[in-house]
Amino acid sequence: MEAMSIVLGLLGGLALFLYGMQMMSSGLEAAAGNRMKGILERLTSNRFLGVLVGVGITAVIQSSSATTVMVVGFVNSGMMTLRQAVWIIMGANIGTTITGQLIALDVGVLAPLFAFVGVAMVVFLKKPQIHHYGNILAGLGVLFIGMEMMSSSMSPLREWPSFVNLVSTFSNPLVGILAGAIFTALIQSSSASVGILQALADSGVIGLDNAVFVLFGQNIGTCITAVLASVGTSRNAKRATVIHLMFNLIGTALFTTICILTPLTQWMQELTPANPAAQIANMHTLFNVVTTLLLLPLGTWLVKIAMKLLPDRSESGEEGMHLAYLVPGPVHTKQEHPIGFSAMYVTQLRQELNRMLAMAKDNIILGFQAVLERDPKMVPQAEATEEYIDYLNKEISQYISKVIVFETNEKDSTAVSAYFKITGNIERIGDHAMNICEYTQMMAEKNIHFSEEARKELKTMETVCLEAMDLLEQEEIQTTEWLTKVSALEQRMDDMTESYRRHQMERMKQGTCSDEACIIFSELLTDFERIGDHALNIAQERAGIDAEAATNG
Repeated sequence: MEAMSIVLGLLGGLALFLYGMQMMSSGLEAAAGNRMKGILERLTSNRFLGVLVGVGITAVIQSSSATTVMVVGFVNSGMMTLRQAVWIIMGANIGTTITGQLIALDVGVLAPLFAFVGVAMVVFLKKPQIHHYGNILAGLGVLFIGMEMMSSSMSPLREWPSFVNLVSTFSNPLVGILAGAIFTALIQSSSASVGILQALADSGVIGLDNAVFVLFGQNIGTCITAVLASVGTSRNAKRATVIHLMFNLIGTALFTTICILTPLTQWMQELTPANPAAQIANMHTLFNVVTTLLLLPLGTWLVKIAMKLLPDRSESGEEGMHLAYLVPGPVHTKQEHPIGFSAMYVTQLRQELNRMLAMAKDNIILGFQAVLERDPKMVPQAEATEEYIDYLNKEISQYISKVIVFETNEKDSTAVSAYFKITGNIERIGDHAMNICEYTQMMAEKNIHFSEEARKELKTMETVCLEAMDLLEQEEIQTTEWLTKVSALEQRMDDMTESYRRHQMERMKQGTCSDEACIIFSELLTDFERIGDHALNIAQERAGIDAEAATNG
């Protein structure tokens, strides 16, 4: 019965601890996630500031795993370079020690107050931004209540000889490191596993001499979450996880050697003899601070090693249709909502849509070329590109339908909704480009020719279509001026359509154009005019995103 009580107390406390972390992370994401890109761009160019950013973020969300998952996503989306990621990862390892220090300071005494104030902010105040801060505060309270629950439930374990004997085996460095790594990998939180270790120490079950190697292993185990998050990502994103793993392996090897050869463990015990939790917290902090200071000058070398371990692959080796920037798996099944998640996937969506837009542009070029040369042999190439566009439309739409469920920020929600409409409009542009290309089959079968005047008009139509696509591909824009240009171009396409139809009717009357050529040319004009309509739709949606961003600052 006592064993059941201990297990239930431990599981309940762990559940509260992890849920508290989740609340804090979600609250911070909603409150400040959309500002994360700008912060990172400004601060991570300098290695020292980059480390401080990593420390700050991880100290707030209480999870180096969440920070590293964020970094992996940012590297994958191109928002951050691999070198910038190194400094954030180093800082994250220091930031994760804050939880242990707070536990050692017995901040948990105030936990019920934190929880009450946070919940009161959510329940009684109406402003959404205050709700986000309330979640952060309530999460902190719940976290420490869970910690206290774990500590209390494990007190009887010090009277169990079998458990004491098990714990004594942790004095073997390999056993201790392995135990710490496996346990942390299972619960995917070094803060939680270190907290449990502190609870065991406070209960008198384990001393620092046995706990120290478990502690080092916990730093290795925390890398597993980032490894899982990197599945299906870019080469650079995978390298970020390798750097994170190298950091902790080097630190573990160094400190294991020091603890075996020197009385470091004894010195740490003498600093706070009456506070076992503080001993573990101090050793954890020392481990990460010293490792960071040693590796900080070697950050560039860590990048080079990661690139050697994971060299670039030739793009030609990647066959089949695929998403180049979006990573559906980890997002759809994410166990936590890491800070910067919104900024990350919004950037990835934009990049994937730009890729889709470039494909539609290629088919416009191919379609007009095929018509002007009367060459149906170009149709299969256009069909392959069109199938790819349809695939991207389906995958992007499915991705949006899943991630929007997690979106709590109004600005990012507006952007995602706009991107959903944009992908549909790009797909329609691709359809009309395909239609243009397919007209060559009838022209070849029935030996249909366009007059020289009609050919000149087709070349002008192609030029204007590509001008519209070039405008849509522009990254940096003055929104109002840019939208005016697209609108003017769309109006020009409408006017050209009307004018060219009149010209075609005149050619029919003069007998310079066959009935079948007139029908095809009329269909071409319809496709041309529709491309203009969809281009304007895309521009208006994008302008709406920029306007929302400007309003929300």
